[in-house]
Amino acid sequence: MHTTLAHLLSNGPVLTDGAWGTQLQARGLGIGEFPDLWNLTHPEQVLQVARAYVDAGSQIILTNTFGANRIRMAEHTGAERVEEINRRGVELSRQAAQGRAAVFASIGPSGKLLLSGEVSEDELRDAFRQQARALAEAGADALVIETMTDLAEAKLALTAARETSLPVVVCMVFDSGKAKDRTMMGNTPEQAAAALTAAGADVVGANCGQGIEGFATICGRLRAATDRSIWLKPNAGLPTIVEGRARYNVSPEGFAGAVPELLRLGAGFVGGCCGTGPEFIASAARVLKR
Repeated sequence: MHTTLAHLLSNGPVLTDGAWGTQLQARGLGIGEFPDLWNLTHPEQVLQVARAYVDAGSQIILTNTFGANRIRMAEHTGAERVEEINRRGVELSRQAAQGRAAVFASIGPSGKLLLSGEVSEDELRDAFRQQARALAEAGADALVIETMTDLAEAKLALTAARETSLPVVVCMVFDSGKAKDRTMMGNTPEQAAAALTAAGADVVGANCGQGIEGFATICGRLRAATDRSIWLKPNAGLPTIVEGRARYNVSPEGFAGAVPELLRLGAGFVGGCCGTGPEFIASAARVLKR
């Protein structure tokens, strides 16, 4: 195991952070605005989000770089500043962490489908390589490839990320099929874990897609299919849409109450995705202390 990961896990399960998008929206990010651009235009607000998670007890915080690959950014202004946006994202999280938390830089999907030919494997690999390199050069402790729905795209991102020699976490979204236990492309947790382990992921996991109550089964199945550590970031339940914004019905205490079962089933890293905020992490931190 990579020394960074071994050090973090040496004292037991590791608490990561919660959602970033909703936290930025609470600070003024408009619907349809590109969050990653705020690294350049509203750095103080991005810093506030990162700092709130550190203060809540996150041992790992991510970066505001989820969509900062050149394929996704081509549809937005600022596409020519991809590397700058990624570097600034790491710098802001490091500034907030002040050595109290590790910084794992976020890499999200391209938003294009390989299967339909919207994008080629080479284009994806090159875009992820550019992003991963910028994040690594800015001083990230590890890379997190997250919210992936296509295993083929996840593996291309992993190949690019591994060139940096940083530890790499890869997370898929399991929210399809009758039992909500498959990726959009039909892969099971077992297939994803086996493929990502073989491709060299240091940590495998799941994020987004469904609430924490659906993650126990996924966790157990991932655990049984790989010898790598398991990373989980569930949503705060399923949302209802109120005035164009998602509202989640799970409380921080309710969310935190489900964490021990995930740890029992083998999760090494636990945090939250959509609908979770610093109060969810603080609640989970209290549960972990017990």
